[in-house]
Order: sequence, then C-alpha cells, then structure tokens
Amino acid sequence: MQTKNTGTPSVSPRFALGQVVATPAVLEHLERHGINASEYLNRHVRGDWGEVPPEDAAENEFAVTRRLRLLSSYTVAGERVWVITEADRSSTCLLYPSEY
Repeated sequence: MQTKNTGTPSVSPRFALGQVVATPAVLEHLERHGINASEYLNRHVRGDWGEVPPEDAAENEFAVTRRLRLLSSYTVAGERVWVITEADRSSTCLLYPSEY
C-alpha cells in the first residue's frame, strides 16, 4: 500500500536534478491538463517523496547523501507519475510506473 510520505522536506534543494526529461506519454498528460512539472520537481528535490511506502521514503533519505537513485511518486491529474533521479545525479525523469 502506498501512503503519503513527505520524507524530510527542506526549504532548499537537497540534491541536483541534472537534466530533466519526461516520457512522451507523461509530457502529453501534463500538457493536456495544463500542468507544469516544476511543482512536482520542486517537491522531489526538497525531499517530499509524495505517495511512497515508508520503506521507500526511508531508502530515499539514505540515498540523498550516498548518491543512490531517488524515487518519488505523485498523483498528477488522476494518474500516478514517478520522478526518478539517477544515482549520479546526471538526470531526472518523469514517467509512468508502467514505463519503468
């Protein structure tokens, strides 16, 4: 079961996003609903992991300082969207779980 788990939100960014990309399906969804991805990217980079299980939030907290992959999950206009930042912080991708 996924629950809202905000991790340890910060006022300032906790890690680098790198190049931000999104899958075509997520881009189309955002455009269709007039949603700017920056709201979700800002939550992600500040440690608000969204709707992830507590063990995933704990893993993210561990990963922030150890340069491991970070995953957030948000409901965006009725659809689950993942935000994943790579371990080397070179890129962050918005995608549907089914696209992983």
